[in-house]
Amino acid sequence: MNITIGFYNIFFWLLLVGAAWCAWQISVTDWRRRIIPDVYLFPLLLIGLIITTFFPWPTNIAESVIAATAGYILAALIGFIFEKINKKHKKSDTPIGMGDIKLIAVGGIWLGATGMAGALIIACLAGMLWGRRNQQQFIPFAPFFVAGGILSLITMILLV
Repeated sequence: MNITIGFYNIFFWLLLVGAAWCAWQISVTDWRRRIIPDVYLFPLLLIGLIITTFFPWPTNIAESVIAATAGYILAALIGFIFEKINKKHKKSDTPIGMGDIKLIAVGGIWLGATGMAGALIIACLAGMLWGRRNQQQFIPFAPFFVAGGILSLITMILLV
């Protein structure tokens, strides 16, 4: 066995374990406190950039950066529109926060445009069903988006 190939594989799996831990922490923190901490979000972004650049992955770095940028802009635009609507109706809470917007950008890095679209559809449907079932006004987006991202990634790997 070539020692370089062995280190390459070990490094890849260590990055994936680190990414899984960050995603878990993001999900748990959003579920409990309705906040997505940058201390976990930015390492997840960096690991995604490293993996899509240097390792075989269903998306390439160019597609990932375009998807991340488009996801960030679209989510920020939706958040801005909802904020204006809420101010008009004198409501103080906005349905989408900056953590959610940044998480969607990170999802674009990991999943590309197609995978991110699938993850968003899964996350929105699952979150809506969970919110209606539990009669919740506020729904933590991160756990549903992470789960949707994992399902989307598995689908992308199986279809490649």
